[in-house]
Amino acid sequence: MIQSNDLRSGMSILHEGNLYQVLDTSQNKTAQRQMIIKAKVKNMRTGSVVELTFIGGDKLQPAHIDKRDMQFLYDAGEAIVFMDEESYEQIEIPKSQLEWELNFMKENSIVTVVFYESEVLGVNLPEKISLEVTEAEPAVKGDTATNAQKNAKLETGFDIRVPLFIEQGQIVIVNTTDGKYAGREQKR
Repeated sequence: MIQSNDLRSGMSILHEGNLYQVLDTSQNKTAQRQMIIKAKVKNMRTGSVVELTFIGGDKLQPAHIDKRDMQFLYDAGEAIVFMDEESYEQIEIPKSQLEWELNFMKENSIVTVVFYESEVLGVNLPEKISLEVTEAEPAVKGDTATNAQKNAKLETGFDIRVPLFIEQGQIVIVNTTDGKYAGREQKR
């Protein structure tokens, strides 16, 4: 057990049957009252973010989260199949659990799969990922207003806004948290 005073960003706890990851905490101590701890937490099963309030000294149950690097093997229709590269064990994760992540994953890529005991919670992607542009609108000459952008489609099928100089076949860097263009890879 851990005390509520010891909560830190990144910790995982089990509270009222829910599995949470702590995003941020704040403590409020007044002269005549007990310390109040407010924790902004993310439900690791649903993805929703809520704020929990604890009194200083409350006992909380830590949750041991296991992370394993796995290879994205193939799309099996309703699920995505991943393989542990060390044990060659394969698991299936329903597509409904990976809607956002599928925009940035391509076959044979390595991702971090998150487990709690034997339950698969989801996939952690790197903050930025490189993907090829498969379709890009032509740039209109003279359309050079500040930060002018055009539509493009990535190899995963994800639509993104990119600067006018990006062309089909180029590799762009995409931020996986908001799905926005973050730069382009330089040619080697």
